[in-house]
Amino acid sequence: MGLIIIRSLFVFIGIILGYYSSTQIDGQINKIEGMAIGFGVAVLIILTELLFRKVSLKVILGGILGFIVGLVSANIIASPLRLVPLEKGIVNFIILLLNAFFGYLGITIGIREGDRFNPTNIKKLFKGAAEENIKILDTSVIIDGRVADVCETEFLDGTIIIPQFILQELQHIADSSDSLKRARGRRGLDVLHRIQKMNHMEVRITEEDFPKIREVDSKLVALGKKLGAKVVTNDFNLNKVAELQGVKVLNINDLSNAVKPVALPGESMRVFVLKEGKESGQGVAYLDDGTMIVVENGRKHISKNVEVTVTSVLQTAAGRMIFTKLREDMEYEFQAAGKN
Repeated sequence: MGLIIIRSLFVFIGIILGYYSSTQIDGQINKIEGMAIGFGVAVLIILTELLFRKVSLKVILGGILGFIVGLVSANIIASPLRLVPLEKGIVNFIILLLNAFFGYLGITIGIREGDRFNPTNIKKLFKGAAEENIKILDTSVIIDGRVADVCETEFLDGTIIIPQFILQELQHIADSSDSLKRARGRRGLDVLHRIQKMNHMEVRITEEDFPKIREVDSKLVALGKKLGAKVVTNDFNLNKVAELQGVKVLNINDLSNAVKPVALPGESMRVFVLKEGKESGQGVAYLDDGTMIVVENGRKHISKNVEVTVTSVLQTAAGRMIFTKLREDMEYEFQAAGKN
């Protein structure tokens, strides 16, 4: 509502200025024509503003810069024409054509290239492409979705590369006849769209492919080696393969494990025993963040909430495991030890 009032006021001011201008021009236009011209100019400005609202600032700046460069180039090229013994009207016409051609060319190139403008590109001019902070996302980490949260907090910055073969794999999953796979694929596409909208992130789609390599993971590793980029994943096998070939890896699971609350031996907690464990009598529970809790003698308490005491914590590449005993068993052991 506020913008509508401001725009209406701007149109009214345009009409007043048109009326005032007509009074300053002796007989060339009447007052009605002046008001109409003022109205038309004001509406044109508002329409231009509405058009620019749908265009990013980088594109606008690119177009303006391209237009300026185009005009400068046109006048540099046209300078020798002023020395040619031709009629002034013909020379001015040629100069006008050159300005129109190079100005238009500059705008189109500026708009096309403006969306690529990023502080990272300026950094590349001084430090070289080899030092650019590039990261490649694999399919598993895109579908997982946590990478978008990490990007949003700016713990992950720089340039994100999405290979075309990863997009094709996501599209294939999103078009799957399996409803679960289809939902995972669509979530992955939504995650990419979310990252692309973040102002501090630069997302590039690359057509780079390796036709002789069939597996997507192998293509990712090859692309990482070629670009000197880090591969962002939560795939344990891809992590190991990439490290063996000298490609740096950022594993989202490692980051998640690093920021998980630490469970100390002797600490008590209440858990829900979900299923049977691998060993005889064991029960398995999970924390909200997915950490597995192994409950000794917990099998008889499946589908129940129980009090447990932490005995040890095991950190593995696949995640963190917490080993516990039932609180009643721990109390019994303490009593037995006290009697002895």
